[in-house]
Amino acid sequence: MDLHSNVVYSEQDLCNVLMQDPDFEFNDIVVDFDFDDKLELGVKLIKHQESLLSIAEWDRQNQANWFMPNEYKNMDIAKWILDQCTTQEELQRCGAELLMYVERDLTPLLQWLKYLVDTMRANGIIWGVGRGSSVASYVLYKLGVHRVNSIVYELDINEFLR
Repeated sequence: MDLHSNVVYSEQDLCNVLMQDPDFEFNDIVVDFDFDDKLELGVKLIKHQESLLSIAEWDRQNQANWFMPNEYKNMDIAKWILDQCTTQEELQRCGAELLMYVERDLTPLLQWLKYLVDTMRANGIIWGVGRGSSVASYVLYKLGVHRVNSIVYELDINEFLR
């Protein structure tokens, strides 16, 4: 794999796959060797070129490719989260956290997490109570990503958003 998690085949890798399973169905194959354009394997070979984008920039570009229904893409996630708050303390915590998410350009992630949680609930999928630094985010608690109330346990959001 390259820096951007693309699978890149060497000539030997490609030969091994084809010899082990001649009927293996490839999509476009990225290779790191020179090949004859007239090579007829029934697959499209693409010469690997290391991207000039930084990993952060590449991630930012590809976030737009996440599958998410328009209902979630167009959702005002900040308003939805703030509407879930029932006390002034919750409003203040969510407001402060949401500003941190916005500063880091993570609002599309919050929209996608809302979609993920709704999809898991609709399909009866069980997920964990919470793990690691994510439980420090009260916003994620309100979204249903985890079940640890960071206000009750006085967890600092800075433990999550470093």
